[in-house]
Amino acid sequence: MVTPLQDERAVTRDAFRALMGSHPSGVAVIATADAQGTPYGFTCTALCSLSLDPPQLLVCAGNNGSTLPVLAARGAFTVNLLHSAGRRAAEAFAGPAAERFGTVPWQPAPTTGLPALTQDAHATAECRVTRLVPAADHTIVIGEVLHTQTHAPAGEEPPLLYGMRRYATWPA
Repeated sequence: MVTPLQDERAVTRDAFRALMGSHPSGVAVIATADAQGTPYGFTCTALCSLSLDPPQLLVCAGNNGSTLPVLAARGAFTVNLLHSAGRRAAEAFAGPAAERFGTVPWQPAPTTGLPALTQDAHATAECRVTRLVPAADHTIVIGEVLHTQTHAPAGEEPPLLYGMRRYATWPA
């Protein structure tokens, strides 16, 4: 028998941040562009595969960031999976920056024309938004993967990880 919890309080924000910070995750830059072609993006560790048929993934975007409204309006985004030499991109897109895309090289992805960070990512997925699910202070963005592309040095650089408030690389 399951006993429902009543009047249980959620853990504090700091306790939850400590819990999730102790769990290392891969690092990606999620990118899109507005109707005028101005690129937007953010660093993301909250992403995962969702479905093989059709191929879908999900990312979590902060509701207060500048990228989510542009991503929702555009209906498409890229997921740039960073390699160990891509730490500069992770840091550039992690905080408020006036010109993030001016500090990190990128090029239009072949299918959507959205930003692909080919020097900092070992792979890029181009996605079409299929659903937006509000979830407290974030929105879960579900995307159908339209195209994937690997970038050199995909086999040479290990993936970039983030956990315990620091960057690390996958062990060799």
